[in-house]
Amino acid sequence: MKQTQAVGIDLGTTYSCIAWLNEHGHPVTIPNQEGELATPSVVFFDDNEPIVGTEALRNAIARPERVVQNAKRHMGDPERFWRIDANRYNPVQISGLILRKLIAAAQDQVGEINEAVVTVPAQFSDAQRHATVTAGHSAGLEKVEVINEPVAAALCHVLGNEGLAFTELAIDQQLLVYDLGGGTLDLAIVSYSSDQVRVVASDGDLELGGLDWTQVLVDIAAERFLSDFKEDPRQDPHSHQFLALEAEQAKRSLSVRPRAAVTVQHEGNRRTYQIEQEEFEHLGRSLLKRSNAITRRILADNGFGWAHVDVVLTTGGSSRMPMVRESLRKLSGRTLNSSLSPDQSIAHGAAYYAGMLLANQEYTRTIFNSQASTRLAQIKQQSVNARGLGILIRDAETGNRVPHYLIPPNTPLPASVTHVFGTVVDQQTKVHIRIVESGAGPGKPHTILGDCDITDLPTNLPEGSEVEVMISYDGQARVHVSARELKSGRSAETEIIRQENMSGQLQQEVEDVIQVAPPAQPVKVPRPGKAAARDRVEASPSPTTKTALSDEWAVVSARLSELSELSDSVDHAEQPVLLCNSCGTALSPKGKCPACDAAPKKRKQRAGVKKKAVQRTSPPKSSAAGTAPAKRKRKKTPTREAAGKSTNKQRSSEDDFWDLVD
Repeated sequence: MKQTQAVGIDLGTTYSCIAWLNEHGHPVTIPNQEGELATPSVVFFDDNEPIVGTEALRNAIARPERVVQNAKRHMGDPERFWRIDANRYNPVQISGLILRKLIAAAQDQVGEINEAVVTVPAQFSDAQRHATVTAGHSAGLEKVEVINEPVAAALCHVLGNEGLAFTELAIDQQLLVYDLGGGTLDLAIVSYSSDQVRVVASDGDLELGGLDWTQVLVDIAAERFLSDFKEDPRQDPHSHQFLALEAEQAKRSLSVRPRAAVTVQHEGNRRTYQIEQEEFEHLGRSLLKRSNAITRRILADNGFGWAHVDVVLTTGGSSRMPMVRESLRKLSGRTLNSSLSPDQSIAHGAAYYAGMLLANQEYTRTIFNSQASTRLAQIKQQSVNARGLGILIRDAETGNRVPHYLIPPNTPLPASVTHVFGTVVDQQTKVHIRIVESGAGPGKPHTILGDCDITDLPTNLPEGSEVEVMISYDGQARVHVSARELKSGRSAETEIIRQENMSGQLQQEVEDVIQVAPPAQPVKVPRPGKAAARDRVEASPSPTTKTALSDEWAVVSARLSELSELSDSVDHAEQPVLLCNSCGTALSPKGKCPACDAAPKKRKQRAGVKKKAVQRTSPPKSSAAGTAPAKRKRKKTPTREAAGKSTNKQRSSEDDFWDLVD
């Protein structure tokens, strides 16, 4: 039996780190081949040989066109790639190279590594989590588990600072984990006791991190240089890269000093500028406002006040900035807990989680001593999903496809929901479902995870036949789908066809076409889901080859046209109509059943009519003189808003529309 190490990896936007648990259950950071505890997440392609880390970062100035940085910010994007010579590299491949370097260094020191826990931002979608797992497999790992970064930080705090054998707590403690890394901001409200770490809610921003503060310094220095020399260093890749590295170092200096120097060199000119911390904080205030807004939002959306938070725990390299700490201190009204290592705590927490996963296996007793093994087996961890999960459904009234979320954000994991759908035509042989997640924050568009074809349905099904679909998140917020046809009870075959797979298939076909049969004129190369082209390929074959190429290109063009319509064609597949689980009526886009909602209203209306009839048959009361009936006081009829449970005073046009349907 292979010996398995408890290994955790913080795959970061700017720096990455790997750690393992020793036999005492303590996390130990493993240095890379250069002796560094943190490895720059940078890849330099020296001819065909990839070089990862500090050496790659050094070459970023001299050869920026052969260096790839910040790949994590593009994880899960099927259309993002970097072209080096004749090769294309996507974010998964770049991340795989970074992981391979970390794992190779670790294996030299602790032995063979077959599995690991890799951290991801809480706001990562299923596609981004899937891409991270794929990167781990490409690095040689047989098994890859993922854990949200703020959860890893909480585990590091609970098991590290409190110790593996800490005494039982009298009451649950509430943590607000504030993790500001190089590329992302992650927040989590975490409740922990002596034997459980439970995430209550999570939030964050995938496009807010230390890189954005570095860009503030880049812009300050570049604008000064532009004023002095009428040249913009940001327009030249070499000059821009040099300035970015200078700004990164200045940002670190400004965390401990009131001013820092940034050198700019461009077009034969070189000048050093002193940047004051006060100016840096003034120009970076918009970033702080975004951070503060997210911090307030996670508390407000989940009914928490600062009185409910016992500890504000900061981690992530960018949390070192004085402006960030001061802003968070003022916002929370309390002293921050900065005991965690900003650079290593996430990897340490992932290593603890790896130990927890292994602790229930008998053979791991040969790895940990009895005290560590018992403690790791005792502690439990539960997370929540950061995004809502659902499907696109057909609006029975308009025919449009709209997102319908079956599992809301911040639902404890694992979670699953079963719902009934109706077929839309007679003898329908399959049901097509497009799975979606809500956006990474308010106002952000939903993300299409992929398409699920439910096939193998019974023959001769009438229109409206019911298909039960179960959609679920597992404990790591990865998506699963199953289905069955209710009348026959037959389970249907389901498979999620991910967007990146469709994109990769199309792109490979395009690459082959370009190499085999370049046309005489510039040709638009179709991209997935787009009718119009974005890339152009130009070639000028000799006249003698034009005739031979024309026939081949005609065949190739037909294939490209077929592939370009692959993504769009699923919109025309027979997607289901969401039905009410109680009565089978098609639901509204808001997920309400018009028939069920109408039933209590009709009962109230009938009761009202009956009451009025009784009142009309009663004789009118006479006045005291007995000559004229008294004026009856008219009772106001309560409005629908007052009669219902809703307290909203204003009604939307959509509510009015569904009233008409009722």
